[in-house]
Amino acid sequence: MAEIQIIGAGPAGSAAAIGALQHSAAVRIADRARETRHKVCGEFISPEASGILEQLGVWQEFLGVGPSCIRRCALHFGSRVKAWKLPESAFGLSRLALDRLLLERARSLGAAVERGVAIRAAEQCGTTVLASGRGTAPRTASRLFGFKAHFRGPATDAVELYFTEFGYVGINPIENGLTNVCGIAPEHRLRECGFDLDELASRSSLLAERVRPLTRTLKWLTTGPLTFSRPQIAAGTAYAAGDALGFVDPFTGSGILNALLTGWMAGTAAARQLAVAEHLRSCRALLERPAMISGLFRAAIQRGYADHLAWLVPGRWMYRLTRVAVRP
Repeated sequence: MAEIQIIGAGPAGSAAAIGALQHSAAVRIADRARETRHKVCGEFISPEASGILEQLGVWQEFLGVGPSCIRRCALHFGSRVKAWKLPESAFGLSRLALDRLLLERARSLGAAVERGVAIRAAEQCGTTVLASGRGTAPRTASRLFGFKAHFRGPATDAVELYFTEFGYVGINPIENGLTNVCGIAPEHRLRECGFDLDELASRSSLLAERVRPLTRTLKWLTTGPLTFSRPQIAAGTAYAAGDALGFVDPFTGSGILNALLTGWMAGTAAARQLAVAEHLRSCRALLERPAMISGLFRAAIQRGYADHLAWLVPGRWMYRLTRVAVRP
């Protein structure tokens, strides 16, 4: 069969390459970045990801990198806290380490990798997997931007979410004793503090107290504007995966899991020459319910009802309802 072209060398793209290579397809990965780099990401990896990491053949290597073990979850609404123990231990690992691990696996199986390549949709030919991330967001009056930095200091075994007047911030441990701080805020709030993210964090007393013992080791990274979307069945000839398929609310912590799953599914479908529409229907069946629930939670957050909803719904239910229901 013809070579499969994969656009994007992130988790979805590398998972797609591995899936296709496992079916003896020839694979070429193209990415616009000249090297693997840090990305704005919560860097929380759901327990359910162990199955797909094993399927991709990197489970032992993943453990060898030394991801942090995350056993608890805590949601902070002002002075109110909702906390629970996760049903299974999750993991914290930087995108830099995860992307390198997966791309090296794809290379070892025979994938050709091109860096610093910008491929427009019009240039796509043959069998293509689109795993290049979010599309362009429409211009709106109130735009959302994501931000992240790494910190060194006392680490916990919890993923914590702080819902503030300016947005929300997630905090969780990653490898090498570091802590990832990642959040989303509207553009007008960022302008109020001159896009100084340290200043923004200080505007929440609870968040400021949480990060006070920590020392930032990575400059703040930003991305956006962000547009959230549920997985769509769109016309096209590319097998979409990851954020190119649909951008789910990051506060659920399921983004990396979804990227790995849909990437592997896209690469496998491309190698087996399944219809693109069939692949998209399979992805939608997998992601539709958690995407819908996540959207409802987001609407509650935007309207100021999140703390009331959190107290009515058990934490374990909230967590389970925003996960995919099956493993590959």
